[in-house]
Amino acid sequence: MKKLLLFSFILKSFFIFSQQDAMVFFADKQNVDASLANPITIMTQAAINRKMAQGIVIDERDVPLNETYKATVNNVAGITVLAKSKWMNAVYVRGSATNINNLLNLPFVTEIEYMDPALNRPFQTPTRDKFQIENPERIVYNYGASRNQVEMIGVDQLHENDYNGTGITVAFLDNGYPNVLTNAAFAHVRDEGRLLGYYDFVDRIENPNGTGNHGAHTFSDAAAILESSNPNQAFVGTAPKASYYLFVTEDGRSESPAEEAYWVEALERADSLGVYVTNTSLGYQTFDNTNYDHTYADLDGQTTIGARGANHGFDKGMINVVSAGNQGRFWDFGYVSTPADAPGALTVGAVDASGNYVDFSSYGPTIDGRIKPDIMAQGYNAAIVSQFGSVDYANGTSFSSPITAGAVASLWQAAPNLKNDVVMQVIRESASLYNNPTDKMGYGIPNFGIALDALLELSVEEQMKDNLFALYPNPVSTEINISFPKGADEAVFTLYNVLRKMILQTKITPIKNRLDVSDLPSGMYIASITSFNKTTSFKIIKN
Repeated sequence: MKKLLLFSFILKSFFIFSQQDAMVFFADKQNVDASLANPITIMTQAAINRKMAQGIVIDERDVPLNETYKATVNNVAGITVLAKSKWMNAVYVRGSATNINNLLNLPFVTEIEYMDPALNRPFQTPTRDKFQIENPERIVYNYGASRNQVEMIGVDQLHENDYNGTGITVAFLDNGYPNVLTNAAFAHVRDEGRLLGYYDFVDRIENPNGTGNHGAHTFSDAAAILESSNPNQAFVGTAPKASYYLFVTEDGRSESPAEEAYWVEALERADSLGVYVTNTSLGYQTFDNTNYDHTYADLDGQTTIGARGANHGFDKGMINVVSAGNQGRFWDFGYVSTPADAPGALTVGAVDASGNYVDFSSYGPTIDGRIKPDIMAQGYNAAIVSQFGSVDYANGTSFSSPITAGAVASLWQAAPNLKNDVVMQVIRESASLYNNPTDKMGYGIPNFGIALDALLELSVEEQMKDNLFALYPNPVSTEINISFPKGADEAVFTLYNVLRKMILQTKITPIKNRLDVSDLPSGMYIASITSFNKTTSFKIIKN
């Protein structure tokens, strides 16, 4: 019997690992010009509005991939399509190497990228629970609930100014959200119509439950509200008034790069729905089949499926908040996993309640020398709401990430017209170690109160650029530059001395917008710009 069992195990292992995973790339797409001319056919108005506000170009990447191509591949004997990506114009497939290679005979297939680059490495030991370190500890704590983790990064200052995520849409990508439709902590989200939808990309069903409760816990750090006379059972997330989509992309039954492909597909869905912020409390480095494992050399922010997806998502105007990973201890991998390695990810590591680095938090730099993680937040004894509606505590960068994602949503509410790269940089610059970043702490712990002040100032400047003429530099030595507001194509520039004597007058345009004043004597002058019968005056100092 033992021999039969051993033979069965070997046979099963051979079958599993004789199957390969790969990305299959397509040559083209259908109706590209028509789709780009009428983008409402491929995305929601909310997505169009977000892109227009940030100046994000709608391009061929936004056009859905050819579903006929996908169906054709899926119908090939021995091939299963697990996920798709419009951004990469590719599908993620599983099958034998022979069957996958044969896909190159299809006229629309241009390239195949195997998850196993060598196809010659040994088998993997059984999948370990990558969330083991994050399982809620059932120890009696002094439940201060969410106050410490909120105040540590200054989110309370956002809330005091009524920036709580209102009008900002956030997507969570995780392993499952059991009881989200009944949990009292999310009643306000449901009752106010801010739970906008959910989808399981692994099992292809419209159901939020997934294969675990990890997502329910991470979601609480941004969205939950529990009111209680017992302060130990009161809880407020960092973006309690944001709107949410919940996507299942993690398959708790196995570990493979297919989950990265599910994740990218969900990210694309989020973009098409007008999402501003995504939270990903997931990371990928080792897999059931070790041939697919990511090495440190792979984590350059450009190589893995996850990193490429994160970068596309950033290009499309979203802020993708990603946990750094829990592999920081000396016996573990150490470095941030993917998609945390991507430049298009705002990567968050973990500190304790006092703001000290926690040894499990994955660190940088990336193989190409970039600072990762970007910032830090509480991930040790972080308060959560369990799937059953009670306050609990848990460990992991999985919780520092959603605490931050909610903070980003609340911050961006203050200036949704600003582009994602500007918001991300303001957050980094608010952090405690911005001028002296470290491999373990990145730029340090952000202060969202400071970030709010900077963002509001930048927002006013952007609005002024949009609506008003501006002169620079001032004081001036040799040349004045004039920036034009939107809609203005010409104006009359007039310069006076302090006695209101006209010095010069000329027509200016957005192209002809520089004036040589090097010959003017030093002193103070008055400039006026007239356009559309409206005159704006400026005081100029000539050095």
